[in-house]
Amino acid sequence: MSTAQAASNKATFSRFHDATNSRDLEIISKTIDELVEPDVLFHAPVPSDVTGAKALKHVWTVLLRAFPDIHVEIEDVIAEGDKVVCRNTVTGTHQGEYRGLPPTGKSVAYNEIFIARFADGRIAEIWGVVDVFTQLRQIGAIPA
Repeated sequence: MSTAQAASNKATFSRFHDATNSRDLEIISKTIDELVEPDVLFHAPVPSDVTGAKALKHVWTVLLRAFPDIHVEIEDVIAEGDKVVCRNTVTGTHQGEYRGLPPTGKSVAYNEIFIARFADGRIAEIWGVVDVFTQLRQIGAIPA
């Protein structure tokens, strides 16, 4: 795969990231429809029975309800071949129900790493490692 293709995939991933930081579910949903395969394989801690792009939309629905001020700061992006790897720091304030826990008003800051595989310029597969333990500990769902 060409360097140009890796750069194009990185730019597509950046567009997706920018949409998520809009905190606007309609923008995020439209961007997912545009950039992500409907049957994307999504390997991440998703508490849901839905799959594909619907699972990704569900994740953002849940996150925006719980953390309306959520912000994803990109720390590193590496693009090679058909994959883009991104290491992020996520911050937000727990202002809505999350995993059965009522809002606490507590701030969260946790790390995540995502790998996206591209096919024909669209995201076809995603692997995610999210520090859910730290996130849940910070909002008091698990003891410190």
